Amino acid sequence: MTDRKKLGTSDLEVSPIAFGGNVFGWTLDEKKSFRILDAFVDSGFNFIDTADTYSTWVPGNRGGESETIIGNWLKQRGKRDRLVIATKLGGDMGDGKKGLRAKYINEAVDASLRRLKTDYIDLYQSHYDDTDTPVAETMEAFQALINAGKVRYIGASNFSADRIAESNKYARENGLTGYTCLQPLYNLYDRQKFEKEYLPLVEAEQLGVISYYALASGFLSGKYRSISDANQSPRGNGVVNQYLNERGLAILDALDRVAAEHHAPVAQVAIAWQLHKPFITAPIVSATSEEQLVDITGGASLRLTPDDIALLDKISIV
Repeated sequence: MTDRKKLGTSDLEVSPIAFGGNVFGWTLDEKKSFRILDAFVDSGFNFIDTADTYSTWVPGNRGGESETIIGNWLKQRGKRDRLVIATKLGGDMGDGKKGLRAKYINEAVDASLRRLKTDYIDLYQSHYDDTDTPVAETMEAFQALINAGKVRYIGASNFSADRIAESNKYARENGLTGYTCLQPLYNLYDRQKFEKEYLPLVEAEQLGVISYYALASGFLSGKYRSISDANQSPRGNGVVNQYLNERGLAILDALDRVAAEHHAPVAQVAIAWQLHKPFITAPIVSATSEEQLVDITGGASLRLTPDDIALLDKISIV
Protein backbone atom coordinates (compact mmCIF):
# COMPACT_ATOMS: atom_id res chain seq x y z
CA MET A 1 0.00 0.00 0.00
CA THR A 2 1.34 3.41 -0.93
CA ASP A 3 1.43 6.31 1.49
CA ARG A 4 -1.73 8.39 1.60
CA LYS A 5 -2.00 12.17 1.51
CA LYS A 6 -4.81 14.43 2.67
CA LEU A 7 -6.44 16.17 -0.28
CA GLY A 8 -6.31 19.83 0.70
CA THR A 9 -8.36 20.48 3.85
CA SER A 10 -10.68 17.54 3.17
CA ASP A 11 -10.62 14.22 4.99
CA LEU A 12 -10.07 12.34 1.71
CA GLU A 13 -6.88 10.29 1.90
CA VAL A 14 -5.50 9.68 -1.57
CA SER A 15 -2.59 7.81 -3.07
CA PRO A 16 0.23 10.01 -4.44
CA ILE A 17 -0.79 9.22 -8.02
CA ALA A 18 -4.26 9.40 -9.56
CA PHE A 19 -5.23 7.39 -12.62
CA GLY A 20 -6.63 9.51 -15.43
CA GLY A 21 -9.73 7.92 -16.92
CA ASN A 22 -9.62 9.78 -20.24
CA VAL A 23 -8.25 6.62 -21.90
CA PHE A 24 -11.30 4.51 -20.97
CA GLY A 25 -13.55 4.24 -23.98
CA TRP A 26 -10.90 5.86 -26.17
CA THR A 27 -7.61 3.98 -26.43
CA LEU A 28 -8.77 1.23 -24.05
CA ASP A 29 -11.91 -0.86 -24.37
CA GLU A 30 -13.77 -2.08 -21.30
CA LYS A 31 -11.88 -5.36 -20.90
CA LYS A 32 -8.47 -3.68 -21.08
CA SER A 33 -9.69 -0.87 -18.83
CA PHE A 34 -10.65 -3.41 -16.16
CA ARG A 35 -7.17 -4.94 -16.30
CA ILE A 36 -5.49 -1.56 -15.88
CA LEU A 37 -7.78 -0.57 -13.01
CA ASP A 38 -7.15 -3.89 -11.27
CA ALA A 39 -3.39 -3.49 -11.63
CA PHE A 40 -3.52 0.10 -10.37
CA VAL A 41 -5.50 -0.78 -7.25
CA ASP A 42 -3.55 -3.99 -6.62
CA SER A 43 -0.39 -1.84 -6.56
CA GLY A 44 -1.77 0.11 -3.60
CA PHE A 45 -3.28 3.15 -5.33
CA ASN A 46 -6.84 4.33 -4.67
CA PHE A 47 -7.47 7.56 -6.62
CA ILE A 48 -9.28 7.60 -9.99
CA ASP A 49 -10.15 10.77 -11.91
CA THR A 50 -12.53 11.04 -14.84
CA ALA A 51 -15.12 13.42 -16.36
CA ASP A 52 -18.56 13.19 -17.91
CA THR A 53 -17.18 14.39 -21.27
CA TYR A 54 -14.72 11.49 -21.58
CA SER A 55 -14.63 10.57 -24.40
CA THR A 56 -16.84 12.78 -26.58
CA TRP A 57 -14.00 13.33 -29.07
CA VAL A 58 -14.07 9.73 -30.27
CA PRO A 59 -16.26 9.18 -33.36
CA GLY A 60 -19.48 7.46 -32.30
CA ASN A 61 -19.13 8.38 -28.61
CA ARG A 62 -21.61 10.63 -26.79
CA GLY A 63 -19.75 11.21 -23.53
CA GLY A 64 -19.97 9.22 -20.33
CA GLU A 65 -18.05 6.26 -21.73
CA SER A 66 -15.26 6.52 -19.15
CA GLU A 67 -17.66 6.85 -16.21
CA THR A 68 -19.67 3.89 -17.51
CA ILE A 69 -16.59 1.66 -17.68
CA ILE A 70 -15.48 2.70 -14.19
CA GLY A 71 -19.02 2.08 -12.90
CA ASN A 72 -19.15 -1.40 -14.42
CA TRP A 73 -15.78 -2.15 -12.86
CA LEU A 74 -16.88 -0.84 -9.45
CA LYS A 75 -20.01 -2.98 -9.56
CA GLN A 76 -18.02 -6.12 -10.42
CA ARG A 77 -15.18 -5.56 -7.94
CA GLY A 78 -17.14 -4.18 -4.99
CA LYS A 79 -14.29 -2.03 -3.63
CA ARG A 80 -16.11 1.31 -3.63
CA ASP A 81 -15.37 2.24 0.00
CA ARG A 82 -11.62 1.73 -0.55
CA LEU A 83 -11.46 4.13 -3.48
CA VAL A 84 -11.56 7.87 -4.05
CA ILE A 85 -13.55 8.59 -7.21
CA ALA A 86 -13.30 12.04 -8.79
CA THR A 87 -15.26 13.22 -11.78
CA LYS A 88 -16.02 16.52 -13.47
CA LEU A 89 -18.93 18.40 -15.01
CA GLY A 90 -19.48 21.54 -17.03
CA GLY A 91 -17.84 20.53 -20.30
CA ASP A 92 -19.93 20.33 -23.46
CA MET A 93 -21.91 17.08 -23.62
CA GLY A 94 -23.91 18.24 -26.66
CA ASP A 95 -27.56 19.25 -26.92
CA GLY A 96 -26.91 22.28 -24.71
CA LYS A 97 -25.73 20.14 -21.80
CA LYS A 98 -22.89 22.16 -20.28
CA GLY A 99 -22.12 24.89 -17.78
CA LEU A 100 -22.56 25.41 -14.04
CA ARG A 101 -26.18 26.52 -13.64
CA ALA A 102 -27.90 24.95 -10.64
CA LYS A 103 -30.46 23.11 -12.76
CA TYR A 104 -27.77 21.57 -14.95
CA ILE A 105 -25.55 20.65 -11.98
CA ASN A 106 -28.45 18.65 -10.54
CA GLU A 107 -28.99 16.86 -13.85
CA ALA A 108 -25.28 16.22 -14.44
CA VAL A 109 -24.55 14.76 -11.02
CA ASP A 110 -27.44 12.29 -11.28
CA ALA A 111 -26.26 11.20 -14.72
CA SER A 112 -22.69 10.68 -13.44
CA LEU A 113 -23.92 8.74 -10.40
CA ARG A 114 -25.95 6.44 -12.66
CA ARG A 115 -22.99 5.80 -14.96
CA LEU A 116 -20.58 5.29 -12.06
CA LYS A 117 -23.08 2.97 -10.33
CA THR A 118 -22.47 4.63 -6.99
CA ASP A 119 -24.54 6.79 -4.67
CA TYR A 120 -21.81 9.35 -3.95
CA ILE A 121 -18.88 11.06 -5.65
CA ASP A 122 -15.85 11.76 -3.47
CA LEU A 123 -14.59 14.77 -5.44
CA TYR A 124 -16.92 16.57 -7.87
CA GLN A 125 -15.10 19.14 -9.97
CA SER A 126 -16.09 22.06 -12.16
CA HIS A 127 -14.34 21.09 -15.38
CA TYR A 128 -14.53 24.53 -17.01
CA ASP A 129 -15.71 27.87 -15.72
CA ASP A 130 -19.11 29.21 -16.71
CA THR A 131 -18.71 32.97 -16.59
CA ASP A 132 -22.40 33.46 -17.46
CA THR A 133 -23.40 31.92 -14.12
CA PRO A 134 -22.79 33.76 -10.83
CA VAL A 135 -20.52 31.91 -8.41
CA ALA A 136 -23.30 32.19 -5.81
CA GLU A 137 -25.61 29.99 -7.87
CA THR A 138 -22.91 27.39 -8.53
CA MET A 139 -21.66 27.20 -4.94
CA GLU A 140 -25.19 27.01 -3.50
CA ALA A 141 -25.97 24.16 -5.91
CA PHE A 142 -22.84 22.27 -4.94
CA GLN A 143 -23.67 22.69 -1.25
CA ALA A 144 -27.10 21.18 -1.88
CA LEU A 145 -25.39 18.12 -3.39
CA ILE A 146 -23.09 17.84 -0.36
CA ASN A 147 -26.06 18.17 2.01
CA ALA A 148 -27.86 15.44 0.07
CA GLY A 149 -24.88 13.08 0.39
CA LYS A 150 -24.35 12.87 -3.36
CA VAL A 151 -20.97 14.64 -3.23
CA ARG A 152 -18.35 14.75 -0.47
CA TYR A 153 -16.07 17.57 -1.68
CA ILE A 154 -15.75 19.88 -4.66
CA GLY A 155 -12.83 21.01 -6.81
CA ALA A 156 -12.12 23.14 -9.86
CA SER A 157 -10.15 22.72 -13.07
CA ASN A 158 -9.43 25.24 -15.85
CA PHE A 159 -10.61 28.18 -13.74
CA SER A 160 -8.73 31.42 -13.29
CA ALA A 161 -7.20 31.87 -9.86
CA ASP A 162 -9.40 34.93 -9.34
CA ARG A 163 -12.55 32.94 -10.05
CA ILE A 164 -11.62 30.23 -7.53
CA ALA A 165 -10.82 32.91 -4.95
CA GLU A 166 -14.18 34.60 -5.60
CA SER A 167 -16.00 31.27 -5.28
CA ASN A 168 -14.31 30.35 -2.03
CA LYS A 169 -14.83 33.82 -0.58
CA TYR A 170 -18.56 33.49 -1.25
CA ALA A 171 -18.55 30.03 0.32
CA ARG A 172 -16.78 31.24 3.47
CA GLU A 173 -19.07 34.24 3.89
CA ASN A 174 -22.18 32.08 3.51
CA GLY A 175 -21.24 29.00 5.51
CA LEU A 176 -20.78 26.80 2.45
CA THR A 177 -18.13 24.27 1.43
CA GLY A 178 -15.59 25.84 -0.92
CA TYR A 179 -13.35 24.29 -3.52
CA THR A 180 -10.85 22.08 -1.71
CA CYS A 181 -8.86 21.01 -4.76
CA LEU A 182 -7.40 22.45 -7.95
CA GLN A 183 -6.78 20.38 -11.08
CA PRO A 184 -4.30 22.39 -13.19
CA LEU A 185 -1.98 21.73 -16.10
CA TYR A 186 1.44 21.13 -14.53
CA ASN A 187 4.53 19.19 -15.52
CA LEU A 188 8.26 19.74 -16.03
CA TYR A 189 7.64 21.58 -19.29
CA ASP A 190 4.43 23.42 -18.37
CA ARG A 191 5.40 25.12 -15.11
CA GLN A 192 5.16 28.85 -15.51
CA LYS A 193 1.41 29.48 -15.49
CA PHE A 194 0.76 27.36 -12.42
CA GLU A 195 3.72 28.59 -10.40
CA LYS A 196 3.05 32.24 -11.22
CA GLU A 197 -0.76 32.44 -11.21
CA TYR A 198 -2.02 29.59 -9.06
CA LEU A 199 0.58 28.70 -6.45
CA PRO A 200 -0.09 31.75 -4.22
CA LEU A 201 -3.81 30.83 -4.20
CA VAL A 202 -3.04 27.17 -3.52
CA GLU A 203 -0.98 28.14 -0.49
CA ALA A 204 -3.46 30.74 0.78
CA GLU A 205 -6.47 28.42 0.43
CA GLN A 206 -4.59 25.21 1.34
CA LEU A 207 -5.87 23.56 -1.83
CA GLY A 208 -4.99 20.05 -2.86
CA VAL A 209 -3.38 19.92 -6.30
CA ILE A 210 -3.96 17.07 -8.75
CA SER A 211 -2.08 17.99 -11.90
CA TYR A 212 -3.23 16.88 -15.33
CA TYR A 213 -0.97 16.16 -18.32
CA ALA A 214 1.62 15.27 -15.69
CA LEU A 215 3.68 13.62 -18.44
CA ALA A 216 2.90 16.29 -21.06
CA SER A 217 0.72 14.00 -23.20
CA GLY A 218 3.40 11.31 -22.99
CA PHE A 219 6.31 13.53 -24.04
CA LEU A 220 7.97 13.28 -20.60
CA SER A 221 7.94 9.50 -20.85
CA GLY A 222 10.65 9.89 -23.49
CA LYS A 223 8.72 8.02 -26.17
CA TYR A 224 8.41 11.04 -28.48
CA ARG A 225 11.81 12.27 -29.60
CA SER A 226 11.07 13.07 -33.24
CA ILE A 227 8.17 13.93 -35.52
CA SER A 228 8.11 10.34 -36.78
CA ASP A 229 7.73 9.08 -33.18
CA ALA A 230 4.82 11.42 -32.59
CA ASN A 231 3.06 10.49 -35.81
CA GLN A 232 2.67 6.91 -34.57
CA SER A 233 0.33 7.84 -31.72
CA PRO A 234 -3.21 9.30 -31.45
CA ARG A 235 -1.83 11.85 -28.98
CA GLY A 236 1.26 12.65 -31.01
CA ASN A 237 0.13 15.73 -32.92
CA GLY A 238 -0.11 17.86 -29.81
CA VAL A 239 3.35 16.71 -28.74
CA VAL A 240 4.89 17.81 -32.04
CA ASN A 241 3.36 21.26 -31.79
CA GLN A 242 4.06 21.92 -28.14
CA TYR A 243 7.07 20.02 -26.90
CA LEU A 244 9.38 18.91 -29.72
CA ASN A 245 11.61 21.97 -29.59
CA GLU A 246 14.97 22.94 -28.15
CA ARG A 247 13.68 23.41 -24.60
CA GLY A 248 11.68 20.20 -24.66
CA LEU A 249 14.62 18.14 -25.88
CA ALA A 250 16.88 19.72 -23.25
CA ILE A 251 14.42 18.64 -20.55
CA LEU A 252 14.42 15.10 -21.97
CA ASP A 253 18.21 15.08 -21.91
CA ALA A 254 18.22 16.04 -18.22
CA LEU A 255 15.60 13.39 -17.48
CA ASP A 256 17.73 10.82 -19.29
CA ARG A 257 20.73 11.70 -17.11
CA VAL A 258 18.79 11.42 -13.85
CA ALA A 259 17.03 8.24 -14.99
CA ALA A 260 20.36 6.62 -15.81
CA GLU A 261 21.72 7.40 -12.34
CA HIS A 262 18.70 5.80 -10.68
CA HIS A 263 18.29 2.97 -13.21
CA ALA A 264 14.69 4.13 -13.57
CA PRO A 265 12.38 4.88 -16.51
CA VAL A 266 12.24 8.50 -17.63
CA ALA A 267 8.52 8.72 -16.79
CA GLN A 268 9.22 7.77 -13.18
CA VAL A 269 11.69 10.62 -12.83
CA ALA A 270 9.22 13.14 -14.28
CA ILE A 271 6.55 12.01 -11.80
CA ALA A 272 8.99 11.88 -8.88
CA TRP A 273 10.08 15.46 -9.62
CA GLN A 274 6.47 16.60 -9.18
CA LEU A 275 6.03 14.62 -5.99
CA HIS A 276 9.06 16.33 -4.48
CA LYS A 277 7.12 19.61 -4.76
CA PRO A 278 5.26 20.15 -1.46
CA PHE A 279 2.27 21.72 -3.19
CA ILE A 280 1.52 18.68 -5.39
CA THR A 281 -0.87 16.13 -3.91
CA ALA A 282 -1.15 13.63 -6.77
CA PRO A 283 -0.24 13.94 -10.45
CA ILE A 284 -2.84 12.41 -12.77
CA VAL A 285 -1.38 9.86 -15.17
CA SER A 286 -2.77 7.46 -17.73
CA ALA A 287 -1.42 4.19 -19.08
CA THR A 288 -2.61 1.85 -21.80
CA SER A 289 -0.66 -1.21 -20.68
CA GLU A 290 0.38 -2.76 -17.40
CA GLU A 291 4.03 -2.23 -18.36
CA GLN A 292 3.44 1.50 -18.77
CA LEU A 293 1.57 1.55 -15.48
CA VAL A 294 4.51 0.00 -13.61
CA ASP A 295 6.89 2.51 -15.19
CA ILE A 296 4.74 5.44 -14.13
CA THR A 297 3.56 4.42 -10.66
CA GLY A 298 7.13 3.66 -9.63
CA GLY A 299 7.57 7.42 -9.50
CA ALA A 300 5.71 7.42 -6.18
CA SER A 301 8.59 5.62 -4.47
CA LEU A 302 11.54 7.05 -6.42
CA ARG A 303 13.63 9.34 -4.19
CA LEU A 304 15.52 11.97 -6.12
CA THR A 305 18.56 13.73 -4.69
CA PRO A 306 18.73 17.49 -4.13
CA ASP A 307 21.13 17.64 -7.09
CA ASP A 308 18.61 15.82 -9.28
CA ILE A 309 15.88 18.28 -8.34
CA ALA A 310 18.18 21.26 -8.88
CA LEU A 311 19.16 20.03 -12.34
CA LEU A 312 15.54 19.45 -13.42
CA ASP A 313 14.40 22.75 -11.92
CA LYS A 314 17.13 24.69 -13.72
CA ILE A 315 16.71 23.07 -17.14
CA SER A 316 12.92 23.46 -17.11
CA ILE A 317 12.54 26.99 -15.81
CA VAL A 318 11.31 29.51 -18.39
